[in-house]
Amino acid sequence: MQVEFSLIDFLLVAPALALFVASCIPLLIKVLRGNQEQNDFATLIYAYVGIVVAAGFSLAMSGSQRMAFDGALVFDGLSSFTTVVVLMVTAVALTFARDGSATNSRQFTEAMFLTLNAAVGMLTVVWSNDLIITFVGIELFSLCLYILIAMSLEERLSKEAAFKYFVLGSFASALMLYGISFIYGTVGSTYIPDLIQATPNLLATNRLFLLGFVLLLTGISFKIGVFPFHAWAPDVYQGSPTPLTAFMATGVKAVSLAFLLRLVASQAFTVERFWPFVDVLQWLTVLTILIGNVGAFRQKSLKRMLAYSSIAHSGYIMIGIIAAGIGGAGMLGATGVMFYVFAYAIMTVGAFGVLHMLEVRPDSDLTSEDLRGLAAERPWLALLMTVLLLSLTGIPPTLGFFGKFFIFSAAVKQGLVWLAFWGVIGSVISVYYYLRPVVAMYMETPLLRRETYQMKPLSYFAVALMALLILVVGFASEPFYQVVLTSVAKVF
Repeated sequence: MQVEFSLIDFLLVAPALALFVASCIPLLIKVLRGNQEQNDFATLIYAYVGIVVAAGFSLAMSGSQRMAFDGALVFDGLSSFTTVVVLMVTAVALTFARDGSATNSRQFTEAMFLTLNAAVGMLTVVWSNDLIITFVGIELFSLCLYILIAMSLEERLSKEAAFKYFVLGSFASALMLYGISFIYGTVGSTYIPDLIQATPNLLATNRLFLLGFVLLLTGISFKIGVFPFHAWAPDVYQGSPTPLTAFMATGVKAVSLAFLLRLVASQAFTVERFWPFVDVLQWLTVLTILIGNVGAFRQKSLKRMLAYSSIAHSGYIMIGIIAAGIGGAGMLGATGVMFYVFAYAIMTVGAFGVLHMLEVRPDSDLTSEDLRGLAAERPWLALLMTVLLLSLTGIPPTLGFFGKFFIFSAAVKQGLVWLAFWGVIGSVISVYYYLRPVVAMYMETPLLRRETYQMKPLSYFAVALMALLILVVGFASEPFYQVVLTSVAKVF
């Protein structure tokens, strides 16, 4: 069968093409200069131009549902919204990487190339309307991340983190591919619309399809960091350069959750035969919240604390995923998930950005003790960190509060009161470890000798912008919620 591609197909994927071209230009310049690195700010400008062009194409082509490449890619409100989130965290992470102490100045071009191509893989997952395309996109951004982690100047932890992420990521990919093969064997197609149409009937009658669907969910759970597939996150986050950790903790989770929303739109959770798995998923969600928060409670390293807290946030988001998948008012759950994804991306990338600004060496591992008296020396930086941590805690009127409110209220309306209860318990536990750095910055004696660090204007601006968004969107949460609701409406 001959497949014809039109100009509109290439216009729809223009954001990915723009990122790829922008990533190649500095690499080509470096080759022509005899492997000499050009000015890192010029390299960053190429990345910014590619991201801006990509965002322009994405916004220009949004507004209606379109298909590309014989239906293999879908462009709707959900994909457009998630594309904007991915482009935003990519731009911020590259800004941090340019100033990062763990980024080898001789390899910033390569780091930028891999980061932008990881974003291309993420966009592929967001747009995917086919399980094989989804798998290719996951492998593309995963391979880029493996290399980026190992490139760090930090000698020990980064290599360990890259190896762990590679081995465990490969195992998760194998499970996912195995599940896709079972689904193809029973459905006869890997297209997500065909999967959605066949799921209610096949889940109730075909054990092979049931096993394939469970394996597919297991592979995605690894990327999100759901218990018991969470163990990689603290070690990998700690061993990675902090700018890369910010990118990885937000971008990977955002696109994985967007894909998971497309899966639960199949109403698989409403099939009676699948109910035992839904019950198991609810318990895993509770355990994810508890283990994430208790784990963060015990950490001294701020990077590991944020890593464990990201596991807890995965649990909060899974409450919304379950609420979206059990029918009834599923639209509210899906909207709450995407609202929280946006809030989580801003909060997390900003918090890691503050840690990045305070790091002096590639092997820096900041603790709350290192922040003692920071408010007296860097009052604005301390204020930004405070806003970010309060939002992660869920204190009103920050964006994080409204993100949790919309997810928990959707769970209550769907009859999942006990999940919402555990979500609130987890939030209460998080108050201690999120406010511990705030107490150190404002209420404890300054360090006698604090390692001096250079002020990084671009990174400072990016962190300030994230903190400002937390407050502005928090105050305008209702209009923004309606925008998100419109984005996911056609999927659910």
